[in-house]
Amino acid sequence: MSRAEDDALVADAPVDDVLAGAASADEAAPAKSGAPAETQLEAAQLEAAQPAESGAPSAPSAPGAPAVTGKRTPARLRLSRGLAAVGLAARGGARYATNAPRLFVTAGEQRQQLRNDLALRTAEDVAATLGTMKGVLMKIGQMASYVDDGLAPPVRRTLSRLQDSVPPMSAELAAGVIEDELGAPPDEVFATWDPEPIAAASIGQVHRAITRDGRAVAVKVQYPGIATTIAADLGNVALLRSLLRVAAPNQDVNALIEELRERITEELDYRREAASQRMFADYFDGHPTIHVPRVVDELSTARVFTSELATGVRFAELLSWPQEEKDLTAETIYRFTFRSLYEAQAFNGDPHPGNYLFNRGGRVTFLDFGLVKYFTAEELTPLVHMVRYLCVDENPEAFRRAMEDADFLAPGAPLPTEQIVEHMALFYDTVRTPGTRTMTPGYASAVARRYFDFRNPLAAYARIPRSYVILQRINLGVFALLGDLRATGNWRGIAEEIWPFVKAPPSTPMGEAEVGWLGRRPERPRRPGGSAELSRTERGASVRTRRWSGTA
Repeated sequence: MSRAEDDALVADAPVDDVLAGAASADEAAPAKSGAPAETQLEAAQLEAAQPAESGAPSAPSAPGAPAVTGKRTPARLRLSRGLAAVGLAARGGARYATNAPRLFVTAGEQRQQLRNDLALRTAEDVAATLGTMKGVLMKIGQMASYVDDGLAPPVRRTLSRLQDSVPPMSAELAAGVIEDELGAPPDEVFATWDPEPIAAASIGQVHRAITRDGRAVAVKVQYPGIATTIAADLGNVALLRSLLRVAAPNQDVNALIEELRERITEELDYRREAASQRMFADYFDGHPTIHVPRVVDELSTARVFTSELATGVRFAELLSWPQEEKDLTAETIYRFTFRSLYEAQAFNGDPHPGNYLFNRGGRVTFLDFGLVKYFTAEELTPLVHMVRYLCVDENPEAFRRAMEDADFLAPGAPLPTEQIVEHMALFYDTVRTPGTRTMTPGYASAVARRYFDFRNPLAAYARIPRSYVILQRINLGVFALLGDLRATGNWRGIAEEIWPFVKAPPSTPMGEAEVGWLGRRPERPRRPGGSAELSRTERGASVRTRRWSGTA
């Protein structure tokens, strides 16, 4: 490798560290500095939950934990979290700069090993720092832990820990949220309550429980103070703009921030998640391989969400299964993604490995519906036209007009249509021609690189309209998952079953198995309808509160 390439590596390192860190920490490993991660997190949660009045009592903290002296103001919280992100980038830059001379004088395999060691130390720092921060800074860059773009295997393994292993809050804090929301401690609300969480993520953690009528359930409990933390992150407009300008320099950053603000603010209200999960569960009810757990309305509120307890293995174990099983799993994920989009006109925008449970025969349980985007027919029409004109009608000029109609491309951009098609074709590569194709990590990485290829002349005239921001998770999330599985399938044939302008007969055994379900399912799912839909959870909360107070 040339000296210029090594110099570029050092120069680019801080930006890469920030993006990788923000992207990989929806769930993270314990911190290494100061107090244990659990202590640091709990102190932050207690601090955020403190009353705002001056002179409020200090929250208790364990030895070695940061001192808690009352609630931070939003400005102070924004500053502290912004400094933590800047510190992460600065440490990465210093780490690479310090080792630049060694990179220059070291040759061959030793140089590559040094690079890998630096990347691994950076990944450990990312996992430790952002794993305790939670909030928006982790949500912005959730993809790095599962988008393979040349990361060494040890680095990917370190970042992949973040998919289903975040430092949890204490049993006492979780019990306090249950009592606040459901009117009694968990051992009174439930017949059995497991104080040890089975999963912890960026906004809440999940506990097993048995209801009074004997149902096994999963209870998601929101972290105290996380709403304040997220508000601080969303209020840190300067930091968000900086991160997004690195990731999308030619986009309307203010529109992206507003879309991010709207989606993540909705995610904080578990009543909305319950309504979305209810819709998906109703729509896919009876599907041969897709399962969405049912919501337990009477035990769900804005900060506690209870649903059926699902079973299955995690993504890491799935990777050890025979390839045939991985192919079936990938087909189920593909069918779920595109049937949701084209038929239910909805997209669950959190397709990372921690949000699935897997069973043999391609059966997948889909979890976490806090980040769902609903589309109007008018918003979907240009997307349908784009795939039709490029892949079926093979009409490049019509494809270009559809891009302009959707506002993906500036009208009249001074670029030949052939160049536009050549750039965009990679995103449709698996469905442009019939036949069996294998998704690979290399393809997923190529899609990610093309998405962030701002040196291409098209980048100056292309944009991501606000309505479609979340759909980029297909390119950066779903394809990465299928690439990790090295899934082989007739993706064009499956797509033709789903495309509304084709509606082809089944192309696979799973497609044949869907026939009965297709005949029973609702023609169009009933979308969550604002207050009317949310009131189902609220009515359950009202009855439940009276019950625990002894009046029902």
